Amino acid sequence: MRDIAVDILDLTKKYGTFTALRNVSLDIRDNEFFTLLGPSGCGKTTLLRCIAGFEDVTTGAIRLYGEDIADLPPNKRPVNTVFQNYALFPHMNVTQNIMFGLLRLGQSDAQARARVGEVLEMVQLTEFATRLPAQLSGGQQQRVALARALAPNPKVLLLDEPLSALDLKLRQAVRLELQQLQRETGITFVFVTHDQEEALTMSDRIAVIAEGHVQQVGNARDIYQAPVNRFVADFIGETNLIDVEVRDVSGGMATCDLPGGAAFTCPAAAGAKAGKGHLSVRPERMTFAKAGAALLSGTVARHVFLGTDMQVDVRLSDDELLTVRVQNSEDSHIPEPGAAIGLNFEAGAARLLVD
Repeated sequence: MRDIAVDILDLTKKYGTFTALRNVSLDIRDNEFFTLLGPSGCGKTTLLRCIAGFEDVTTGAIRLYGEDIADLPPNKRPVNTVFQNYALFPHMNVTQNIMFGLLRLGQSDAQARARVGEVLEMVQLTEFATRLPAQLSGGQQQRVALARALAPNPKVLLLDEPLSALDLKLRQAVRLELQQLQRETGITFVFVTHDQEEALTMSDRIAVIAEGHVQQVGNARDIYQAPVNRFVADFIGETNLIDVEVRDVSGGMATCDLPGGAAFTCPAAAGAKAGKGHLSVRPERMTFAKAGAALLSGTVARHVFLGTDMQVDVRLSDDELLTVRVQNSEDSHIPEPGAAIGLNFEAGAARLLVD
């Protein structure tokens, strides 16, 4: 078990009568790429700012490698932050931007310049050392901000949606670079994003946050395949939420009646109970079958071409709309709109959720 880099204990943050974070407890491991994921306004950036020291906590504690840092000012914490807008000094060139913080920490000019050379090589910007921020692309500015944050060798690096200003292609490329950089430096990264794909592709573990509460913590596969509740299932990727009548829940398994009456047994999230409930089934885990000879039956409502995939929407008899994803290939057999069709999925593909 790795050491705990950041330990957040029962943290609550209030602004007047508004509670931004409520009883949040998390442990972030040493040398981990940890992501705080959630919709806008959920509290993830507030939590990052509490770790950085830009916000005081109302109650609770924050420990960094066992030391309580809740009362330390930002400049006394061995953490650095990469902001969404990069916050580069426009009148300073790349070298000067990176040196500024090192000189304030008491390094000599020679020491600072040597360290600038190291981090610029790390982020592949050596040839841009004398350029001003305005002479750089958005992706290059992002790398300068990253180099500046890495230069003092922080124990923890906080990243507040640093890729949000980049276009899709560049964002995808920088994701891989960030992941590689974290592996090379061994620094603990705490990354904030609302982008599920970013979180799933980059993180060792993810904390999904909604309305100031941590909903679930786990690796990408756990979060995607075994969501603990309806919010996580619906927020992470796409899913079909199927209304079911739950007969019984025992030993982590649930027996349900599907729309149309078919009985079905599947894994259940902790806290699931008998009564009305929802199954989560990912679109790529659903398959077509003959109408009347499947778990569910319906009519194809429409196709949506998505490049690598075809989205097929199927309307059930109770007007519920389900989505199936089929990879586009010459071997794919996709029923036409208006066709009566059956839908199947394996027990392992479905999960009974807690609302």
